[in-house]
Amino acid sequence: MKASQFFISTLKEAPADAEVVSHKLMTRAGLIKKLGAGIYNYMPMGLRVIRKVEAIVREEMNRAGAVELTMPVVQPAELWQETGRFEKMGPELLRIQDRHGRDFVVQPTSEEVITDIARQELRSYKQLPKNFYQIQTKFRDERRPRFGLMRGREFTMKDAYSFDRDPSAAKASYQVMAQAYRRIFDRFGLTYRAVAADSGAIGGDLSEEFQVIAATGEDAIVYCPQSDYAANMEKAEALAPAGPRGTAVQALTKTATPGKSTCADVAELLGVPLSTTVKSLVLATDETNEAGEIVKTQVWLLLLRGDHDMNEIKVAKVPGLEGFRFATLGEIDEHFGCKPGYLGPIGLKKPLKIVADREVALMADWICGANEPDFHTTGVNWGRDLPEPDAVADLRNVVAGDRSPDGQGELAIERGIEVGHVFYLGTKYSRAMNATFLDENGKPQPLEMGCYGIGITRLPAAAIEQNHDERGIIWPDAIAPFTVVVCPVGMDRSDAVKATAESLYTDLLAAGVDVILDDRGERPGAMFADWELIGVPHRVTIGDKSLKDGMVEYQHRRDAAATKVAVADILAHVKGRMAV
Repeated sequence: MKASQFFISTLKEAPADAEVVSHKLMTRAGLIKKLGAGIYNYMPMGLRVIRKVEAIVREEMNRAGAVELTMPVVQPAELWQETGRFEKMGPELLRIQDRHGRDFVVQPTSEEVITDIARQELRSYKQLPKNFYQIQTKFRDERRPRFGLMRGREFTMKDAYSFDRDPSAAKASYQVMAQAYRRIFDRFGLTYRAVAADSGAIGGDLSEEFQVIAATGEDAIVYCPQSDYAANMEKAEALAPAGPRGTAVQALTKTATPGKSTCADVAELLGVPLSTTVKSLVLATDETNEAGEIVKTQVWLLLLRGDHDMNEIKVAKVPGLEGFRFATLGEIDEHFGCKPGYLGPIGLKKPLKIVADREVALMADWICGANEPDFHTTGVNWGRDLPEPDAVADLRNVVAGDRSPDGQGELAIERGIEVGHVFYLGTKYSRAMNATFLDENGKPQPLEMGCYGIGITRLPAAAIEQNHDERGIIWPDAIAPFTVVVCPVGMDRSDAVKATAESLYTDLLAAGVDVILDDRGERPGAMFADWELIGVPHRVTIGDKSLKDGMVEYQHRRDAAATKVAVADILAHVKGRMAV
């Protein structure tokens, strides 16, 4: 490709609404152009990156035995009503009607449609296993789209769905996909982690996220440097403290803490570690009748150490706390007779269920609210001052330094951007939609399913968050819009420069290298600034002065300075650097 035939549109400044590095650089480099909130045109330079991502994904999916198809972006609501997701999915699901008043959705994912295909086509155990995938446009009506392609409304995703006869076969299919994903992300040339994850609203059991490591990532990744343990924050288990509960030493005392309503303020006032305080979180669960009316409400008190944060995913898995909400001020007053900030489990006005975090269950002489403004209770001990909790569970986010659940060391935390996810779904969708096959005995059995997604258009943004500097993007070779750029200086004034540039360009093309020749006649500074912003990893500069010595200049995008290379050796040199 020659630059004069291509479309290059760089900007000196990022748009005012660009918050993160990838959004700024993708816009400035001319990869994307905003059309509406969370909706972008993929410009020619950006589309080249996306097509390379798609090609790697497609090659590895085909290699793993998956079969490509395409499902419609607009789908009949009836399928989504079968699974209940038409009502449950909420406002992120874009619902539309046609001219006849029939309901449709703009797909955010395609479990319903693929299950409909499977129940019509996969009728016998002899047809299993089967894995279908697509690379298709998705739409999620984000309340506040932001960060460019990181959290847009319209995006491209690869979603795959496996169908098997039983759980063991389904889990084997899951492992095939998990390994295919590792090959895919290895080929992208990015630093990533595969982490154990919670399946969330999509359902299922086995689940892994593929996270590109980046300081600007939205997700916290928990891992053990001494082992292979890795999980996202929602999934990472906080182990119970080693050893028995401490012995009570202090007397139970009502202590004045005027104006100190947070654990941190109380600890500072009393001159004690924050870890000796306990925070009270009040939740509620509602029981409803068939008409959806609340017939019974249960109020719960969760107790966590003052320096720990509640993990809502873990809390929702505590028996009885499914679908919890935070209690209202009225419910809090009814049970505690006090406003938040001074709540505690001693001296309740009305009984409730108490769930203690594993850490709190083994604490002695701890501090909590006294259920009276401006007072806290010190020297609190289980058994002596209040009954044992109704339940003990892992309720908190882990912190760096916690023991690793595999016993191999201490946990560390880094930031990541989720770009892929694999799930074992089981029969969640097949049972809801009566998708069955006939086994060897001619009996119908529900299909076992897996689901596997990769954010095709999110991945370039994640790659940029991980690979950039003050000058612009630094693409890995595999997904760069062009792998090599040839920059002739003054080719319109020098026959030697022009001939050498075109000869090298031809040789690189013949060698199968994705190369662009910048024949626009730009000044060297402007030309170099464009390609550093765009992030092409390999640059060859050809100028009259160097050519007189039989040399050209090579510079990798990460190199601090250019290296002089003989004209006769430059092709081999570039190919050698590409192999690194």
